[in-house]
Amino acid sequence: MKHTDVEARAVNEAARAPQSSHDKGEWARAPERSNMLALRFICLMALVCGRHVTRLLLPPISLYFLLFLPAQRRHIKRYLFRAIGPHAGWVDGYRLLHAFASTVLDRVYFLRGRMDLFKVSIQGNVPIDNELTQGRGAFLLGAHVGSFEALGACKQQTHQHDLRVAMLMYPDNAQRITAILNAIALPEQRPHVIALGRPHSMLALRDWLDGGGLAGMLADRTLPGGEDQPAHQRGNNIVLPFLGQPACFNDGPFRLAALLRRKVFFMAGLYGGGARYDVQFDPLADFGEPVSGVAEREQRIRAALEAYVARLEALCRAHPYNWFNFHDFWLEDAA
Repeated sequence: MKHTDVEARAVNEAARAPQSSHDKGEWARAPERSNMLALRFICLMALVCGRHVTRLLLPPISLYFLLFLPAQRRHIKRYLFRAIGPHAGWVDGYRLLHAFASTVLDRVYFLRGRMDLFKVSIQGNVPIDNELTQGRGAFLLGAHVGSFEALGACKQQTHQHDLRVAMLMYPDNAQRITAILNAIALPEQRPHVIALGRPHSMLALRDWLDGGGLAGMLADRTLPGGEDQPAHQRGNNIVLPFLGQPACFNDGPFRLAALLRRKVFFMAGLYGGGARYDVQFDPLADFGEPVSGVAEREQRIRAALEAYVARLEALCRAHPYNWFNFHDFWLEDAA
C-alpha cells in the first residue's frame, strides 16, 4: 500500500469513525493480569538465585502466555504481520514475549542498582545533558519499547549522577506489580511518580521541571478521560498512519510540553538480548521558543506528534521484538 493511500485512509477513518468513549483509554481501565504470589516468587528468585538462574523461568512463562491468552496472541499476531510481514509466525510471537519477560525480570536488577550485570550503550544524550547542566527540565517521551528503567545506566555512564526522572502515569492500572517493585527497589532507584488525572498533577509537574528534573511518559496509547476534562490532561486523539494502518495517538503529552514550554526528547531503552541494552535519545520538539499564535502552536504540536509516530514506527521495524503493546492498538476488535 502506498504511503499516500494510507494517509487518505487515515483521514477517512478519522472523519467517519471517531473513537467512542469506551475505546478511548481502554488499556487504562483493563484489569492487570498478575498474580501476587507468582510475582513475589519471581522477585524472590531474582534476588536470591541471581539473574542467570531466574532466566530459566522465562521460556515456560513466555510459552504459557503465547498458548493460553488468545486475545493477547491475536494482538501480537496483527502487530508482527505489520512490523515484519505475513511470514511472521509462532516463533516470532514467542521471541516477542520472551523479550518482554526478560525486560520485566531485569527491572528488578535495575531497581536494585545492579547496573554491573548489563552492557548498556547510550546514544544521543548530549543535548539532554546540556539542558540539565543549565538547570532546565525536559520531557522524555517513550513508548512500550524495551525498558524505560535502563535510563538508570545514564547516571553511571554520563556526568549526570544527580539525574532525576519522574514518571507521568496512571498508577491505578498496575498497582500490584508497581507495589512489589517499589518494595524491592533501593531508595535512590525508586522512581518518582507524578500521577496523572489528579487535581494537583499540573502543579507537581511544573515544580518538578522547574527544579531541573526530567518528566518521562509513555505516549503510544490513547489517554482516558471525558470531554469535561481540560485539554492539557486529555488532549486530542489523532489518527495517523502507523505500520501501514491508521492508528490513534494522543497529543496530550505534547500539549503538556507546549503549555510548560519545554523541550521534548524521544527515549527508548532497546533490549538487545542477553544482558545488552541500547539507550537512545532523539530530539522531537522545542516548545521553549515563542509562537505567534494558536495556529502556529497547533502546527508545532501536530508536527511533534508526527515525528514521534515516525520514530516509533522506525524502531518497530528495526527492532520488532521490542514493542510490548499487547492491546487492541488498531481497534480492530471494536470494529
